Amino acid sequence: MQARSALFDLYGDYLRTRGSRAPVAALVRLLAPLDIAAPAVRTAVSRMVRQGWLHPLRLVSGPGYLLTPKAARRLDEAAARVYRTGRGGWDGRFDLIMLHDPPLARRDAERLAFLGYGPLSDQVWVAPRASDELDAVLQEAGAGYERFNAGHTAGSAGAGEIVGRAWDLDRIGRSYQDFEDELRPVVKAVTTRSSDEKAYAARFRLVHAWRSFLFQDPQLPAALLPPGWPGLRAAAFFDKHAARLRPAADRYVERCLHAAHRGARAGFES
Repeated sequence: MQARSALFDLYGDYLRTRGSRAPVAALVRLLAPLDIAAPAVRTAVSRMVRQGWLHPLRLVSGPGYLLTPKAARRLDEAAARVYRTGRGGWDGRFDLIMLHDPPLARRDAERLAFLGYGPLSDQVWVAPRASDELDAVLQEAGAGYERFNAGHTAGSAGAGEIVGRAWDLDRIGRSYQDFEDELRPVVKAVTTRSSDEKAYAARFRLVHAWRSFLFQDPQLPAALLPPGWPGLRAAAFFDKHAARLRPAADRYVERCLHAAHRGARAGFES
């Protein structure tokens, strides 16, 4: 697990509801159970500041970092997709993007995939739902484009063909099965006798692995999913264990934040 992606997960899953800020000492403490060393944390923080995701500030407990508005919006959108909140049905139409320029750079293509878009060709991308961030992403990439709200004249049959061209559902389905196979022993190892730190580390790995599907799965509406879609079973598995481990994980986070605050006060008073 890379320090930068872990920091995004940490802020999105735990610190967003705690003021979107934390002292450096707490960030180091909170990533230590994931075998991420302090130098890696500090390097990743510096990089995120340069990229406009974090803003440095002075806290009572020492130097710290606050989410920028851009980062807060991105993490809120990601959280809505991770926990599948605020998603309605489907109106039978796609958000269709036609690029004027050569194919997108890999980084920009990955950003479109994160927003739920899949390629029909190098210059045509489609999503079952429009993303509010799309225009900003393409403008930042310097891409000329046109955007359409489109429905297929062949109805659901035609829409299914579009889905099959834009996304490899067989591969995504196998990834969901692999997710369950790999994470089941991790979460099952945490019992009522386990420490809060162990529960926190297991839950962090669970959420981190689940969040990777934001780059793979456009979260298609039920009308476009194949029968027996493995993602539904994987989602139930994730929901069950993310909720089960949450109280202990929250306790560990609070202890790390308080420890950083106490350590700063002790240093100030001495």
